[in-house]
Amino acid sequence: MADTAIDTGSLPVIPVRELLPWAILGGLLFLLALYFVGQEQGATSLIGGMYVHEFVHDARHLLGFPCH
Repeated sequence: MADTAIDTGSLPVIPVRELLPWAILGGLLFLLALYFVGQEQGATSLIGGMYVHEFVHDARHLLGFPCH
């Protein structure tokens, strides 16, 4: 049986400067999704009607947000 070694010295190094814009974008998209799942209904609604509420209804229950 042959011994195989993993060369961990050849892993790419990603500078924080290049990673930071993607992390910020991901964080903003996460907050936007969290708003639509958790708060988009009632007095703080940005979009009229119940379309968004019905679209994310199951996600609301899965994450523990009350909606009825």
